[in-house]
Amino acid sequence: MENMFEKTGAENIIARINNLTPDTKPQWGKMTVDQMFAHCNVPYDMTYSDLYKKPGAIGKFMLKLFVKNSVVGPKPYPKNGRTAPDFIIKDQRNFEEEKQQLIDNINKTQSLGANHFDGKESHSFGALTAGEWNTMFAKHLDHHLTQFGV
Repeated sequence: MENMFEKTGAENIIARINNLTPDTKPQWGKMTVDQMFAHCNVPYDMTYSDLYKKPGAIGKFMLKLFVKNSVVGPKPYPKNGRTAPDFIIKDQRNFEEEKQQLIDNINKTQSLGANHFDGKESHSFGALTAGEWNTMFAKHLDHHLTQFGV
């Protein structure tokens, strides 16, 4: 798994992103590339903005209990796995805009570095270690880039 806090890790992911075109087809699932970029921007939007409503105490408890380990743990995501409602992108998006936003988010994360994220409160899971943040970002990106064959 790439280290999203190191320049090389971020560059490797960005190189994979740059191999995609608007016409690249998924190897599984229903998303188009522009929708995948928008989908991959959601965790960053949850981290860097207030675009998404945070779950209440009970919701956060349930997410920590039932979802956190699958998101921040080492086991890869399954193909065609369930997607949280906030992550579902149904409309068409601008390929170049979503791509650039994703690259900017990756670069921002790398620039802020591991120390910034260590102990930082996540939108859904409470405080995470830098390693958990890295796993969350890198595993999600790798899953969807693999989905599109890069």
